[in-house]
Amino acid sequence: MRIAVAGSQGLIGNALVNSLRAAGHTVIRLVRREALADDEFSWDPETIGMPAESLDGVDAVVSLGGVGVGNSRWTGRFKQELRDSRIAPTEVLAEAVRELGIPTFISASATGFYGDTGNRAAVETDGPGEGFLAELVVDWERAATANAGPGTRVVLLRTAPVLSAQGGLLGKLRPLFKLGLGGPIGDGKQYFSWISLIDEVRAIEFLLDSPDIAGPVNLSAPGSLPFGEFCKALGKAVHRPALLQVPGFVARRVGGEMAEEMILFSQRVEPHVLTDHGFTFNHPQIREALAYATKPAS
Repeated sequence: MRIAVAGSQGLIGNALVNSLRAAGHTVIRLVRREALADDEFSWDPETIGMPAESLDGVDAVVSLGGVGVGNSRWTGRFKQELRDSRIAPTEVLAEAVRELGIPTFISASATGFYGDTGNRAAVETDGPGEGFLAELVVDWERAATANAGPGTRVVLLRTAPVLSAQGGLLGKLRPLFKLGLGGPIGDGKQYFSWISLIDEVRAIEFLLDSPDIAGPVNLSAPGSLPFGEFCKALGKAVHRPALLQVPGFVARRVGGEMAEEMILFSQRVEPHVLTDHGFTFNHPQIREALAYATKPAS
């Protein structure tokens, strides 16, 4: 296949490009700067849009862009930045896919769609929850589905926090835990869903090769667990105690709305579409995922 990837410089995108190429696919990187290599094409949703030649002969477009939701406190300005980095670029890509008749469009999304799930396991047929992140994801997904056209298979990647030695969530947590400063936030009973980087990439490849799958797909390991249990597992993985507990009111005071929705909300998500179609996880449980993601580099 010839596959175009937007957001190819990020944690997921870079790993996906390398894996696709290792599997024999031709991959082009869509970059929002001057193209510097033969495999790169420049685009900009605010100015030049998506030049048609960038997608010449492409079988599928994978859109993975967006400013990280945990990069800053959720001020009004940063919330707008989160929207601007997702919605307009997705619209431009989806419109190009429709105009060029590209058969598959795979667009990033997030498990934040479900809001606070409590103890209930959310599946793909459930509706959206409440909160800023849920509203953002609803609009983000609509940008893909409303603009790609009826002739395109649209897959929405509702991705949970990705565990990787290369960065992401563990890039922020691991240094704290190694210093003995890790532990539950709030009462620790809120559910935490996650997926290893390897399984994230394998799932996207699986979806590229599954023409019968369309719509939302939860990219989350089946082993969701209370956040306190995740903290204990991470402490064991880095050989440090995880005893420091941060009260919920302190987290809210420091992190505001971001802390409420990203840490204190319960996110129990199950990957029904993937498992119903025969996908198997390399890391279905947190212990093995953390063992891989925290092992020393060789």
